[in-house]
Amino acid sequence: METLVLIAVIVLAIAVGMRWIHLLNAQHDARISAYRFSEPMPRPPGLPGNTGRRGRHTDADR
Repeated sequence: METLVLIAVIVLAIAVGMRWIHLLNAQHDARISAYRFSEPMPRPPGLPGNTGRRGRHTDADR
């Protein structure tokens, strides 16, 4: 009987933790969507389109 109570308490604790994490994630998502990000800076004239490392990588074997 004690084992069943212990298992029930563990399952309940896991369920409460999952619900808590879900609520915190929803709150975080709402905060992110409410934040107003600025527009990206325009690319300076004469700069190629892709200047990252992957843009310069031409070796297809890697």
